[in-house]
Amino acid sequence: MIEIRPLEPGDRDRWEELFRAYIRFYGRSLDDTAYDRAWREITSGARLHGRCAWLDGRLVGIAHFLVHPSSSEPDLCYLEDLFTDPDVRGRGVASALVCAVRDWAREKGCGSVYWQTHESNAVARRLYDELATFEGYVVYTLAVDDVSTDVSGR
Repeated sequence: MIEIRPLEPGDRDRWEELFRAYIRFYGRSLDDTAYDRAWREITSGARLHGRCAWLDGRLVGIAHFLVHPSSSEPDLCYLEDLFTDPDVRGRGVASALVCAVRDWAREKGCGSVYWQTHESNAVARRLYDELATFEGYVVYTLAVDDVSTDVSGR
């Protein structure tokens, strides 16, 4: 049986293993201070929130999420990070985490939960297509320190 609960201080080491694997999966790297900051933010529960999944006595999945206002509907819950140990994929861990975030968001009065994944992440997209609706939106990112792009005259 999968148990979903908030992250606790004793989860730190295993959480970091899973979060580092998530960051590697997307071809990124972070310095140690970023993991420390993320842990503090997530466990404080003020701006970022986290849940973890336990299966067979092991922490095997993590989800990080936040709430933000919307101009046209109730607050939205953004599921920022979702990762499960590759050894337990296909056993319902990711679904349980997504549903736990949805339930939390409902309790907080949010209108919906949304997330993004890379278009090449076919395994995750199959699951997401079962759980949610793909509305066709395309995501753009503009780095705030990118001064080479002048958007002021457009």
